Amino acid sequence: MVKAKYQSVLDLGQKLNIQNGDVKEENGKLQVWGTAATQYDKNQLWDEIKRIGGDNPSDIMADIKVADASVYARHTVASGESLSKIAKHYYKDPMKYNAIFEANRNILKNPDLIHPGQELVIPNL
Repeated sequence: MVKAKYQSVLDLGQKLNIQNGDVKEENGKLQVWGTAATQYDKNQLWDEIKRIGGDNPSDIMADIKVADASVYARHTVASGESLSKIAKHYYKDPMKYNAIFEANRNILKNPDLIHPGQELVIPNL
C-alpha cells in the first residue's frame, strides 16, 4: 500500500540511475536506500518524497547517499541554453551563472559562449 503511494519516487530513482538501491516495506513503512550521483539528484528524490508525504513524512525512511559530493550536479548543454538559464534551473537564480562559469574555466573562455554537448560542472554553493 505505502509502496504504491511512493511509486513516483521509485520511478524517479530508476530514472536517475540510483546505485545500490533497494526498497523494503515493513510494518506500513517504506524503507528506501541507495546512492545518487550528485547532491542535485538526491534533492530531486527528497523533493518528490515531500511532494507526496509532506515535509515530515512518517511512512517512509530514506537513506540516500551521494557518490560525488565535490559537485552539485553535472549538466550537458542543450541547444538554446545559456549559463543564466542553467543557473536558474539548478539554483533558482539566473544571476549565479558566474559560479558555473568559474567552475568550468577549463572549457569555457567566455560566459556568453557555450555549445550544445558541453559537459558542465554545476558547483556547490
